[in-house]
Amino acid sequence: MTLPRSKTEPSNESRGALALLSLLLALLLSPAFARAEPLDTAPRTAVVSAFEPEWLELQKSLEGREEHLIGGTVFLTGTIAGKPVVLYLSGISMVNAAMTTQSVFDHFNIRRLVFSGIAGGADPSLKIGDVVVPQAWSQYLESVFARETGGDYKLPSYAERTTPNFNMVFPQPVGIARGPGKIEKVKWFEADPALLRVAQKIEGQGLAQCTAAKACLDHQPRLIVGGKGVSGQAFVDNKAVREYAHDTFGASVIDMESAAVAHVAYANSVPFIAFRSLADLAGGGAGENEMGTFFQLASDNSATVVRAFLKALP
Repeated sequence: MTLPRSKTEPSNESRGALALLSLLLALLLSPAFARAEPLDTAPRTAVVSAFEPEWLELQKSLEGREEHLIGGTVFLTGTIAGKPVVLYLSGISMVNAAMTTQSVFDHFNIRRLVFSGIAGGADPSLKIGDVVVPQAWSQYLESVFARETGGDYKLPSYAERTTPNFNMVFPQPVGIARGPGKIEKVKWFEADPALLRVAQKIEGQGLAQCTAAKACLDHQPRLIVGGKGVSGQAFVDNKAVREYAHDTFGASVIDMESAAVAHVAYANSVPFIAFRSLADLAGGGAGENEMGTFFQLASDNSATVVRAFLKALP
């Protein structure tokens, strides 16, 4: 005999719906879906470096230091030249730079993003120790490696052939999601015009000409605001690639992070600017790569200009 169901007992359908609701709530409240909580609410300038000597040099000027650990990355808050900042070391590579930059946006109140670091020189008019502040950055290795057929290269139907190739390498614009089914194609990520105007007011004085080991340059390093930069996943110590980057993209400098950081800043609508001091000539020098000798000098010069920039901020 089947007993009648109590009026207060839920039906199988109701029980199923409740179980589904409980599962959804558990997922939404789990760490994977949890919304990032800000670590402090003070409006700050984020200053990122990729290479430890760059980061350590800036820390010498940090006052009121507080340390925050997020996913293995240390974020240091305090002030430089009286301006509230958060310093962090992204680590070398486009992926590291993008990942840590999104993290700083998620956990801090960031008003602007500044990169301080070293780079390879692509423009033959520039020299080691110079500090360059490009007005735009491109991801020149965002590309299709094309199939070679009959002495030419055949691209997939979706690929663009608008930028001159380097052998099989055909650079492509970056696709950025802008909503369901909407992709914005971006070739150049612009530095913020207002921040560039502040940089233009800085005088390139006090830039180091000699290393601590007394290896000296035969020129006085300069500050150059303007031009373009390119970033990619490869460390470049190749004359042909250097010339390609300069001739095709008009690149003054080549690095492995700035365009990725600019990409994330653009997606988050945060003003961005990068200061890069040349530690080597990306394969354009007469002898061995110069970075091993001049990385600290270049790190110091970039930090010198960034400190002056922070001081000049309104």
